[in-house]
Amino acid sequence: MQQISESELVLMRIIWKNGGTALYSHIMEELGKDSNVWKKNTVLTLLSRLVEKNYLKTDKIGRRNEYRAVVGEQEYRAKQTRNFLDKIYQGNVSGLVSTLLQQEILSEEELKEIEAFWERRRQE
Repeated sequence: MQQISESELVLMRIIWKNGGTALYSHIMEELGKDSNVWKKNTVLTLLSRLVEKNYLKTDKIGRRNEYRAVVGEQEYRAKQTRNFLDKIYQGNVSGLVSTLLQQEILSEEELKEIEAFWERRRQE
């Protein structure tokens, strides 16, 4: 899975939020809500790159393209998390968790949520 830029990720999030498909007009509308002033050609170029990287496919609806996510949000997150873990911590999950705790990035409440998650997993 190729890396995508921050701008490409913004577009993917719009498409994922819309159930995995979106027309160009919907994407532009969503970008406008966040006061993003993106030029038409910029958005079209980013969408084309996402198609080339196999994150999106296009379906013709009349004269318009509907962009459909090939990679789901959860799949993307999982792959990026694994890449980060391998690159920064050489795959050592306890090193990541230790850093999160030491730097007080992971709150006590979040840690309890993780413990509850693991308890449920063990009972399955």
